[in-house]
Amino acid sequence: MDDDKYTVAFELITKAGDAKSKAMMAIEAAREFEFEEAEKYLKEAEQGLKEAHDAQLDMMQKEASGTPADVNIILVHAQDHLTMAIMAHDNAEEFINLYKLIRELKEEK
Repeated sequence: MDDDKYTVAFELITKAGDAKSKAMMAIEAAREFEFEEAEKYLKEAEQGLKEAHDAQLDMMQKEASGTPADVNIILVHAQDHLTMAIMAHDNAEEFINLYKLIRELKEEK
């Protein structure tokens, strides 16, 4: 795999890792009922996911135009990071909703 393809793999790892961290920070903020902060982190996670997806899409477009990607453990690892970041984001959305519900229920008492 040439340096350019390593660069794409590491860009995926970096962007996805940051997005996952922001999603986890969103959950932590929601746990403290800091929903504005949680939403801010969630938006930051979405931006990181978009950037990672753009890098992945570029690689896929090159593949479709005849420049195949060398599949190796680093690229597989990068794809795994992206998948886990997407799952963390989806879970963060659900946790934020649950913590909002918990706050509402506590306020009803």
